[in-house]
Amino acid sequence: MNQRSDIVERATVGAGRLGWAALVAVLFAGLIATLLWSIASGRYPVPLGHVLAILSARLAEVTPVWSPTELVVVEIVRLPRVLMAAVAGAGLSLSGAVLQGLFRNPLVGPQTIGASSGAALGGVTAILFFGFGVGVQAGAFLGAALALATVLAIHRSDGLSPILTLVLAGVVVSAFCGALVGLVTYVADPETKLPGIVFWLLGSFAAATWPKLGLICACTALSGAVMLGMRWRINALSLGDEDARTLGIDPVRDRLILLTATCLAISAQVAVSGTIGWVGLVIPNLARMIVGSDHRRLLPVATLMGATFLVAADTLARDLTPAEIPVGIVTAIVGTPVFAYLLRRNAAGKAR
Repeated sequence: MNQRSDIVERATVGAGRLGWAALVAVLFAGLIATLLWSIASGRYPVPLGHVLAILSARLAEVTPVWSPTELVVVEIVRLPRVLMAAVAGAGLSLSGAVLQGLFRNPLVGPQTIGASSGAALGGVTAILFFGFGVGVQAGAFLGAALALATVLAIHRSDGLSPILTLVLAGVVVSAFCGALVGLVTYVADPETKLPGIVFWLLGSFAAATWPKLGLICACTALSGAVMLGMRWRINALSLGDEDARTLGIDPVRDRLILLTATCLAISAQVAVSGTIGWVGLVIPNLARMIVGSDHRRLLPVATLMGATFLVAADTLARDLTPAEIPVGIVTAIVGTPVFAYLLRRNAAGKAR
């Protein structure tokens, strides 16, 4: 009887692993398809066959079937932009899933806890004094770290429930950072600095370049490796500090490492493309509905879904109207009703 139970259990586990692997394969294929669609579509459409030929020419000798204009559009204009959107979406979604696990709250995200607002404040301050460059990344990282530290300091205070304290602390810090961003834009030179700051704050990948892509790829790869490598520890931390210690985990150290990694990923995205909200809040919750709360499965799925979502949103932002819409507006239009649904769903679950 015990042997039969073991066989059934092993078969169930194997089927679960096979199903998760199939899901990851489908999501990866969906990401590739979305990338190709985004590269091919636009005001100057490029046939998909030409896109594939241009991309393949870097790996093997291919007979040119494309025009010089198509080559410029694909390699210089669209490819770095599409890849940057994918990396940014992956980093935001992964960071949101990690933050939700650390705080044991599905309503937490880079935007709701003030990290994005802090990064925006640090970025615009760096632009004001030093212009666009590496200083923007440093300023965005410092701003995100300070904002997150402030939220944590308020979160530890007694009085209200921990979740409510966290959300209210995020609202307060975001409002304060927003006020300081407004002050920076007010004092910025309207001829040289202000237009760039305003365009940057709206969130857009229109200014994507290969050097910027290299910057966000390096930061996101480093932070993503840390977060994905510690996904089992996030499971333990989500149980509480006492249970984590019984498993041999140092909660303070691991939480600090993970928060630093999330700040690096968020600040890298803000530095190259401005503030883009809702991705790190909505996508992890949708991924959790599909694969559950086990971060060993949740984090890879959320990463792929976030990359696909932001590439699709950026494609719609530049193709829907003759004048390009900032992608931050598109993500907000999609994310706001989803966030409202999550609030109702969370409240209904507590009511039961």
